[in-house]
Amino acid sequence: MDTYEPFLSLGLALAAGFLIGQEREYSAPDPREGKESFLGGSRTYPLVSLAGAASALVARQFGPWLLLVSLVAVGALLVVSYAGDVRKGYSHGLTSEVALLLSYLLGVLALTEGVFGSPRVKVLTVAGLTVVATLLLSMKPVLHAFIGRLQRRDVSAGVQLLFVAVVVVPLLPDATYGPLDVLNPRQLGWLTLLIAGIGFAGYVAIQALGSRRGLVVTGLIGGLVSSTAVTLSFSGRAKGAPRELRLGCALAVLLASALMFARVMVEVAVVHPPLLRLVAVPMGAMALTLLGAGVLFYRQTREVRGEGAEVEFANPFALGSAFKFTLLFAGVLLGARAATEYLGRSGAYLAGVLAGLTDVDAITLSMAKLAQGGSLPEAVAVTTIFLGTVSNTLAKGVMATVVGGWSFGRWVLLAFGATLAVGALALGTTYWL
Repeated sequence: MDTYEPFLSLGLALAAGFLIGQEREYSAPDPREGKESFLGGSRTYPLVSLAGAASALVARQFGPWLLLVSLVAVGALLVVSYAGDVRKGYSHGLTSEVALLLSYLLGVLALTEGVFGSPRVKVLTVAGLTVVATLLLSMKPVLHAFIGRLQRRDVSAGVQLLFVAVVVVPLLPDATYGPLDVLNPRQLGWLTLLIAGIGFAGYVAIQALGSRRGLVVTGLIGGLVSSTAVTLSFSGRAKGAPRELRLGCALAVLLASALMFARVMVEVAVVHPPLLRLVAVPMGAMALTLLGAGVLFYRQTREVRGEGAEVEFANPFALGSAFKFTLLFAGVLLGARAATEYLGRSGAYLAGVLAGLTDVDAITLSMAKLAQGGSLPEAVAVTTIFLGTVSNTLAKGVMATVVGGWSFGRWVLLAFGATLAVGALALGTTYWL
């Protein structure tokens, strides 16, 4: 194997340069326009990659100084090319130059010894870097369109999310404080990030795809951000609208609510995985019921399948909103623990119903956390989570009827009623088994 290693590595370097070069040639400007330069394509990039590979191969014998010389030579060629384009007044960025330099470095990496533990790791690393680079290069239109949809506050919220995740939460004390010994600052921070991360992922997806890409896409992705926001938005759109459009709006509401049940299962799986086996039965049954109802509605919305309401979603993460959610979650956690301590199971159930009217995530995480620590029996935690989803679903049904009118709300209430009945049956079956 060592005998053929240089040939295999040279082939890897050639493939890396060729893949990037093909993308650059495909993305080349029309030469008839004469407004942009063309640095190279399917021949130039593989040659540069092979130059890096040959330099690394010779450096095995004569030392690393040859790599430095060849790198300076490639850099000088790029500087001369860029300066010539600037003098000619071409519209010019640095993407192609950086891609060409990366091709050279990938060639060097493919022939370098002692960096990777095995040839397999080297192949996977070089191939992975090549594919990622080619993907980034080919996604220029998509990325530019996505960036165009973002606003400054969205970028700021993303940076704040990273700041809290990387700097703030790891520094929080990992110990319990307060009455009843249930408030752990670091755990509160991580659970807040869990909810913010799910919501932020959905928000980014909506910004990338656009909420007008269809009722199905809007309902599904919108459910990651806020099923309540989807319900209010589509209910307002459905009021006084034709029957086909009302059915389409109801479809979006049902799909967003189905994602709520799926979100509950994800949250439980992250906080206390053993509890998922009990939660998954009623939550999964309710999600599938709503999806089934959505299929029936979908078949009757042929005229509006490609039409989506423009739902206005606020960015789900900012330091202020994260702090408010943390306070809410801490209050629900403390209240649920106190209700269980002093009122027994009925106190936990009451806490679930009241908390579910405004936020399912807080009660879900609270119950999973209490069950994890042994402060609450798993059966009580599951029932409380179920009651929280029941109250939240009924609240959305009332919103749909009040905002969208009876002709719209009755469809949503009928689907929600069947869903809750199936969920109650599934919950009872779970306990019986």
